[in-house]
Amino acid sequence: MNQLGNGRSGKRDFDFLVGDWIVNNQRMPEPLTGSSEWETFEARLRNRPLPAGIGNMDDFVSETWRPGFVGLSLRVFNPKTNLWSIYWLNNRDGGIDAATGALTAPVVGEFRDGVGNFEAADTFGGRPIRVRYTWSDISNAAARWQQAFSPDDGHTWETNWIMEMTRVDTRRANDLA
Repeated sequence: MNQLGNGRSGKRDFDFLVGDWIVNNQRMPEPLTGSSEWETFEARLRNRPLPAGIGNMDDFVSETWRPGFVGLSLRVFNPKTNLWSIYWLNNRDGGIDAATGALTAPVVGEFRDGVGNFEAADTFGGRPIRVRYTWSDISNAAARWQQAFSPDDGHTWETNWIMEMTRVDTRRANDLA
């Protein structure tokens, strides 16, 4: 049973993401500085399930934004808490905590009423923040993800990255319908 006590398992909440996507990105290069500048770029995302249904992973590649950059999201489902842990890794810093050698802390959360919210304590520019990922507008052929930072423990949030995803393989979308 999950934390809400409703018995609903969230194990399949990210099944919609399996496959290939074109991602239109809007990203704020200098968050939490008062800047209103945004950059836009396209990327490709390929998502695949992990063995035994424990989660999924995807790679994020943009040929134009930062040539050579590769990101990877690792999503792992905990059946005891019914919560997802999402790790962000990349080929620039690995997503590794330099002090401990461990993966950096994941954002953790769940889907409610079709919207997924995942949060964690983090640091940015040497100061403590909260980070939040929100998944919404999910269909068989499209999805929206956004990231926001809070410098004041969640009292205010600044959205700094928005991804509008469109499925590449429409046959997969039809299979899910």
